[in-house]
Amino acid sequence: MAGIYLHIPFCKSKCSYCDFYSVANTKLNDDFVNALCKEIELQKEYLGNEKVQTIYFGGGTPSMLNGNQIRKILENIHKYFNVDLNNEITLEANPDNLNTEYLKTIKSLGINRLSIGIQSFDDKDLLLMKRRHTVDQAIESVQNAQNQGFKNISIDLIYGLPEMTIEKWNKNISDALNLKIQHISAYHLSIEPNTVFHKLHNQQKLNLPSEDESINQFKLLKDKTAEKGFLHYEISNFALDGSLSLHNTNYWMGVKYLGLGPSAHSYNLTSRQWNISNLHQYLDVILKGKIPCEKEKLSKTEKYNDFVITSLRTMWGLNTEKLKSTMDEMYEKHFLSKAKSFLDKNLLVNLGDNFLLTEKGMILSDFIIESLLYD
Repeated sequence: MAGIYLHIPFCKSKCSYCDFYSVANTKLNDDFVNALCKEIELQKEYLGNEKVQTIYFGGGTPSMLNGNQIRKILENIHKYFNVDLNNEITLEANPDNLNTEYLKTIKSLGINRLSIGIQSFDDKDLLLMKRRHTVDQAIESVQNAQNQGFKNISIDLIYGLPEMTIEKWNKNISDALNLKIQHISAYHLSIEPNTVFHKLHNQQKLNLPSEDESINQFKLLKDKTAEKGFLHYEISNFALDGSLSLHNTNYWMGVKYLGLGPSAHSYNLTSRQWNISNLHQYLDVILKGKIPCEKEKLSKTEKYNDFVITSLRTMWGLNTEKLKSTMDEMYEKHFLSKAKSFLDKNLLVNLGDNFLLTEKGMILSDFIIESLLYD
């Protein structure tokens, strides 16, 4: 099984926290879709004859594409790839795009999972983040999708925001769960270079929660979602049983995937490649019949490091039998040696052949994972 990721680079405006590649020039939508379809053809051999189990429209704001543009992209994927009949097709969307007519259209095209970028159920937060929607629009977008028959809906939330108290975060989680959605992706605010928040942070104009407050927000999220039957299956992802993101889970399980569009990444088990993060250059190169990417063949050490990074983020953890069977013995010894101190500190737990982060370990996951890597 394999996955296809499509990076749709268009946004009406840039959010304060976002460092993903995007452009505001929507006049290039049709040119981009034509180029994307050409890249689909050029990359038709990349996955071998692996069956495509998941298709994911990310961005950017994929919901800025109209129905005809989405149809054209999907038709080309089906033309050049072996697509599983029971595939998962996800569209990332902003609430202000999800009116009834648009939802009817994309559902008829086979979109069966929505990932809605709500981020907060507080209008002041939305204004600070330069989101284009209001809380009322966010709630309405979910209800519209449910009314049109979407049964696999995820929403994005951000915690650790400026001025965010535990009470405000508690209300955010409650508002999300009250919508009866199936999946929540919740991320702690990260101050990324070249963003509005980065500039404000440097000017000391952001009153961010303390580390202890952020930890309490994370714990509250875990507890409240668990009460409603959500599985905490990856550090930032929570889902009802049967509604895990298959596409993202395959990333963490080391499945092949093809990334299409500017800045998109691909992985075929032996190498990684990534497209240039420039729409105009992307269009120019694709029109010449070439793929605008850089490529690197993965060393055994890089494969080990990738395995550690992806495995330990999940509820399944890192399986030492798989590590032993796919890596040199030196990597298994390195992992077991480095893991011991984290086991002793109750940051990792060993269940049979699986090593998992504890709740305390999840909070320190970046440090732990980095310590387990092979230099």
